[in-house]
Amino acid sequence: MVRREVVGARYGVRDWLAQRVTAVVMAVYTLLVLAVFVSVPVVDYWHWKSLWELAVMRYATVLFLLSLYLHAWIGVRNIFMDYIQDPGLRLTLYTIVIAALMSYAVWSVQILWGV
Repeated sequence: MVRREVVGARYGVRDWLAQRVTAVVMAVYTLLVLAVFVSVPVVDYWHWKSLWELAVMRYATVLFLLSLYLHAWIGVRNIFMDYIQDPGLRLTLYTIVIAALMSYAVWSVQILWGV
């Protein structure tokens, strides 16, 4: 009998599931936005402004954006783990991507809530 030992970071199933869940959240949000655009006869400034004044739309958008950033992080991290062998370069790129995604998240909240 051959015993195999599992080694590694064990990101596989957790990352796969996170990618699927975030993709579903983004798809549902996209369908919601499309339904809103189809139901509104004319999309002008006042309709657009009233749409974003709804707290539900803001929270749904924040959930969408957080899902997008997590989805992007997992994908980029996996690409870096697969194709960048130098640990120093990989760590530097991780830091740059994390800083960019965090700044995008803060900027998104500022835009949505006008902080």
